[in-house]
Amino acid sequence: MRNTLFLLKKKSSLKKEKTMNGTMKIIFSLCFCVLASLQVIRAGNGYDLLPQYIVFNSSASSLPLVKNGVASPIYIDEQDWRGVQHAASDLIADVKRVSSAQAELIHSVDVSGLLNQSNGLTGTRKGIIVGTIGKSRIIDQLIAQKKLDVKDIKGTWESFVTTTIDGNLVIAGSDKRGTIYGIYDLCEKMGVSPWYWWADVPVTQQKEIYVTEGRYVMPSPKVKYRGIFINDEHPSFASWGREKFGGLNSKLYVHMFELLLRLKANYLWPAMWANAFNEDDPMNPVLADEYGIVMGTSHHEPMMRAHKEYTKRRKEVGPWDYANNRERIDQFFREGLERNKKFENIVTIGMRGDGDSPMGKGDDVENVRVLEEVIKGQRAIIEEVYQTNPAEVPQLWAIFTEVQRYYDAGFTVPEDVTLLFCDNNWGQIRRTGPKEELKRPGGMGLYYHIDMNGGPANDRWVNTTTVPKLREQLNLAYQSGIDRIWIINVGDLKPKEYPIDFIMRYAWNPDAIKVGDEASYTLAWAESIFGKNYAAEIADIVATYSNYHLTRKAEVQNPLIFSHVNFNESDRQLAQWHRLVRRAEVLEYKLPEEVRDAYYQLVLYPAKAAAGVAEMYIAAGKNNLYAKQQRLQANYWYERACVLFEQDRKMSDYYNHCVADGKWKYMMSDNHIGYISWPMPKKNELPPFQVVKPASRSSMGVALEGSEQAYPAANVATASLPLFQPIAGSDSYYIDVFNRGKGVLEGKVEAVPSESWIKVNTEKSVEGIDEIRLRVTIDWKQLPAGRHQGCVNIRHSSAVVDVMVDALNFQIPDHSQKLYGGSGEFSMMAVGYSRIHAGKYAQWVEAPGLGREQSCMLINNVLAPSATLKKGCLQKIDQLPSMEYDFFLPEPTDFKLALGILPTQDINPARGLRMAVSIDGGEPVIIDMRKNMNNIFKEYTPESLSRSKNLKPLPEVDRKFVLAGYGKPRRSDILDGLRWVDQQMDRLEAGVHTLKIIMIDPELVLEKIVVNPDNAHYSYMGKPSVEL
Repeated sequence: MRNTLFLLKKKSSLKKEKTMNGTMKIIFSLCFCVLASLQVIRAGNGYDLLPQYIVFNSSASSLPLVKNGVASPIYIDEQDWRGVQHAASDLIADVKRVSSAQAELIHSVDVSGLLNQSNGLTGTRKGIIVGTIGKSRIIDQLIAQKKLDVKDIKGTWESFVTTTIDGNLVIAGSDKRGTIYGIYDLCEKMGVSPWYWWADVPVTQQKEIYVTEGRYVMPSPKVKYRGIFINDEHPSFASWGREKFGGLNSKLYVHMFELLLRLKANYLWPAMWANAFNEDDPMNPVLADEYGIVMGTSHHEPMMRAHKEYTKRRKEVGPWDYANNRERIDQFFREGLERNKKFENIVTIGMRGDGDSPMGKGDDVENVRVLEEVIKGQRAIIEEVYQTNPAEVPQLWAIFTEVQRYYDAGFTVPEDVTLLFCDNNWGQIRRTGPKEELKRPGGMGLYYHIDMNGGPANDRWVNTTTVPKLREQLNLAYQSGIDRIWIINVGDLKPKEYPIDFIMRYAWNPDAIKVGDEASYTLAWAESIFGKNYAAEIADIVATYSNYHLTRKAEVQNPLIFSHVNFNESDRQLAQWHRLVRRAEVLEYKLPEEVRDAYYQLVLYPAKAAAGVAEMYIAAGKNNLYAKQQRLQANYWYERACVLFEQDRKMSDYYNHCVADGKWKYMMSDNHIGYISWPMPKKNELPPFQVVKPASRSSMGVALEGSEQAYPAANVATASLPLFQPIAGSDSYYIDVFNRGKGVLEGKVEAVPSESWIKVNTEKSVEGIDEIRLRVTIDWKQLPAGRHQGCVNIRHSSAVVDVMVDALNFQIPDHSQKLYGGSGEFSMMAVGYSRIHAGKYAQWVEAPGLGREQSCMLINNVLAPSATLKKGCLQKIDQLPSMEYDFFLPEPTDFKLALGILPTQDINPARGLRMAVSIDGGEPVIIDMRKNMNNIFKEYTPESLSRSKNLKPLPEVDRKFVLAGYGKPRRSDILDGLRWVDQQMDRLEAGVHTLKIIMIDPELVLEKIVVNPDNAHYSYMGKPSVEL
């Protein structure tokens, strides 16, 4: 105890940080802090909110829970909450799962026999005492006898203390869920994963279980309501539920309630596509309330009525038109509230169209007028049904899709209603919490997607969301005051286990996971499921496959996304997926048999199946290009895609029929190959392929790096390789020579350079295909400085092709810092700065694992004040965070920048979304970083702009800017996971220059900088970054 008190005293000081007005923001404070509760502040990985107080070997400071095959009894007051009784029963089951020992549940109200008497113990067996303050007589006795100190949790929301008293383990909750969370925390510490049922995570057997003596306090969560929305559930989740449980009924939902509580969540929007939670099974809401789950309905289902409840009564209720059918719609609302008023709910208010669509005929002004009447009517019904002030009933108004326009135009709801802000349906929040709403009694919440069915594109098959992205976006919400509700659209729940786990833990205390902690969290998550031996490898595989999806998600693949001729882009994509699959496959056979079902669901299937889809589309791109070139290798890629297509079918079948002995039948039924727009295709179908029939006679064809043209070709005079420079990636290029006809090329094929400084070597041949790859390089020692030309003459009896070679030789200047550059396009990763300068209130920091290319740079304090502008000019530049990048230009050039940022939305439209750049210390150029932002919700139409005092028109765009996707299929900043913002700068002379990136607004995340993007040599990612 002495050590505990010492640490308590040492760590009880308040942690503070500067906010934008210079005042101190208290991040964490406890009136009575102990070692365990303080560990919540900075746990290091955010996974374990309390220290590991359960051990499996006896020590002088531990108490037995299971010893010699005998489990300690569990004492509980039978008058405590039913949800606490359920959790206590689960604790008994978990003790048996871990140790095979059977614990006894004893209903008791007398603790005297459990406490030390003078110098000895009574004969009553010591055990685990669980209960809720004010509801459990046994807990209240301990408090009255001053054995149990609850000062730091009494009267708080969902907190608990786990402590040892006179040889007993006591778990006391401040309220029903506080006690439940305390019980399930003990279960997890014993080794039972919250995912033991939903992901078939095995339990490690232990002969004995001990608790380390001490006192462990879990303070209240930082986000009050934390939950999930089961959505987009057809065909997978709904078909699985019918198969296993006979429907989406209480037999299914009790498993979901238990999962949520084990994750310390408390809120649920139930499945609603073809279901009505409250009517499909009347026990659904009863058991939800009993277990301790707060229920709600989705953003377009007001007053506790599921949309399917309306569609079943459409004739009775009449049209979903409040302006013309108010009386019957109000009655429909009233009946829903009457039915559910005795349960713990958050009531959705407002009204959208019939289903998930805008109401009315698209006239925002009329819609707002009707919406005012809707909410007045709903508030009157709430007061009538609950017989209380509506402010006493938790409510939310979802500012979803088109509803954001109404809010921007000034429409609002009573202050006791929670404003539920939303993301853009693809994981980018649309607004941070407005300052004027911070004092709102109802607070602000967030509706966020890790699953999407709808425009602009679906994202529902496997998990495509990375933990670093979640932390970055949810941190924006939390820091700006959005902390009343976090409701996450999780689709079918499976296979989104990994991000769900993170979000629920993060929501409890976002301050516990800082930028850079995400890898530690993932490692702890993997270790909790698979054990220590392979946790590091599994964590990396899981983080990597989700990261690769940020480059391109399965539902928005297209054969033309990646370049097949520039920068080896598509081949680099294939190589990284292949490496990942090999690692996942090798690891599978090293794992014990008992964890392989969990491994298949959480690791192998999402990694390998996603790799297969990615390769199918790259194969289609290569096939179509090679077919256009009359190149027989096209057929190889068609055959490869067919193999992958069959592999995909087998993997889904294995998931549905074999994993966990068929437990998940139909769960992996989403069609995910063949999307051409957002709706799910009716069946999996390969993208278009072509089969090339060889010409009757052999003839030579030539294809070059940097060009989709094949030679010889009619009406094409010259064949040219890209510019050679003495820089890695620009110092060698390939020439492919292939047979367009049957058999083999008869006779000799020669590649003759015109100049001695041009070198040509055979690099490889294609197995089974009459094709070779030549590698062209430059002997720079023979070549004087400056530009030079030559050619490689490709000769065969059937054709002759001259390939032009342009080379620029120069001396790279000496440099001590990172240096980039060259002629034409080059790039710099944001993390590869030459110098960095902290600002007065914030600084740029690396965010590992964030973005498409592994890391980004972001501002460490999103509450930092924006830069001051005076007459369009930055003030106090030396106080602003900045990064500098040195680059070398061998020739004078017109200078254009393309800044690759994560697709941050217009989160603070009154202020803007800006960054500044300068060259060589010149006057900074202020850039509107909304340029090329997708206007999917029609917020920036002249009509919407005229109604909002804050929204500003989007910047004009360059429709010829190919890097941003103009002229390319299925491209936008949303689908790409990156927004390219281009800015033309002044012409620069040859020599070394410095680009400075300066923060103006703190929420932007920079991934990559491309200089002089080359529209003639398209690539999706931009030219790879190379240091000189």
